[in-house]
Amino acid sequence: MHFDNALDAALNRLHDEGRYRTFIDIERHQGHFPRATRRRPDGSLQEITVWCGNDYLGMGQHPQVLAAMKDALDAAGAGSGGTRNISGTTLHHRALEQELADLHGKEAALVFTSAFVANDATLSTLPKLFPGLIIYSDALNHASMIEGIRRGGGEKRIFRHNDVAHLRALMAADDPAAPKLIAFESIYSMDGDIAPIRQIVELAEEFGALTYIDEVHAVGMYGPRGAGVAERDGLMGRIDIINATLAKAFGVMGGYIAASAKMVDAIRSYAPGFIFTTSIPPAIAAGAAESVRIVKGAQHLRDAQQAHAKLLKMRLRALGMPVDDHGTHIVPVHIGDPVHCKMLSDMLLDRFGIYVQPINFPTVPRGTERLRFTPSPQHDVRLINELVNALDALWGHCALNRAEGAA
Repeated sequence: MHFDNALDAALNRLHDEGRYRTFIDIERHQGHFPRATRRRPDGSLQEITVWCGNDYLGMGQHPQVLAAMKDALDAAGAGSGGTRNISGTTLHHRALEQELADLHGKEAALVFTSAFVANDATLSTLPKLFPGLIIYSDALNHASMIEGIRRGGGEKRIFRHNDVAHLRALMAADDPAAPKLIAFESIYSMDGDIAPIRQIVELAEEFGALTYIDEVHAVGMYGPRGAGVAERDGLMGRIDIINATLAKAFGVMGGYIAASAKMVDAIRSYAPGFIFTTSIPPAIAAGAAESVRIVKGAQHLRDAQQAHAKLLKMRLRALGMPVDDHGTHIVPVHIGDPVHCKMLSDMLLDRFGIYVQPINFPTVPRGTERLRFTPSPQHDVRLINELVNALDALWGHCALNRAEGAA
């Protein structure tokens, strides 16, 4: 086999379809979030505003988080030195898991190197713990959930996105005695829509099923202490397993699950993705724990983020741009063509210093390509005005449609 030819063909397909992914080299500046410096391909520098980051609350540059990380680094060194089972559990890991269990009102939590790994490791392990388990998975679940369910090798059913009636029909058609689990997200990150959590929980209780919710794009930002949409809706205590991340609203790195002590102990003891992975560095754990502590009481950040997201959506809709609004902090602007999506992204960056990454297939279905903006508390009115004016100027240039009657 001519391996280079095969690689060329695979990469050329991406270029031909307009969905080859280009990394933008940026340098973030502590204390100036969301501003950054871009290094262009020719080596020159450009000041930019990052509009597509997942550091949703700007906690990655919070002085107390940085201080906690520096203190732990000075005290414990760079790495953890091993897996959690072999010398890689420190007081910082324990403290972080206690903070997370408290956040979600659960008996225990378990930290992984990422939320992807947490989903993959947990969902692939559950069929080993519950022989014959049937997992019911929302059609738009994250790739990490899909991969974990696939690797688990058990029975699975895919229900139409947020369609509780379809979920009920699938569950009713299966053996009533079979163990069951419903896996879904609270906020789906590409559209920003919210799952019908209450109906899913009630259905699970009716059928005696476990519930597994991914709060990755909600934790820190919803609920009175930032535990997510399930907390906001008063349903957190009725969810069996909660998955979330430390790398978005908490601004650091890592992922975790929170559940009963017995469930966490079983996952800890059986999941290869946990057992055979070096634990996160103590400094990361310390910074994440400090961030969780701060965010629990940071309602002002949640309020500012929601206000800025609402303002941006209102301004873009007034210009006739196709914006989804599900009442969350995620602002998707639909383009519908990968070439136009990349072109608009490039022009925003090159001409206006506005960085938003194009979202193309396979992240979203073909024909639904979009720009996905994520306003933070720090994306103030001035930055929103800059973005809206830039999009307005470029929209006609790219021959994109506006709603009738819009400005």
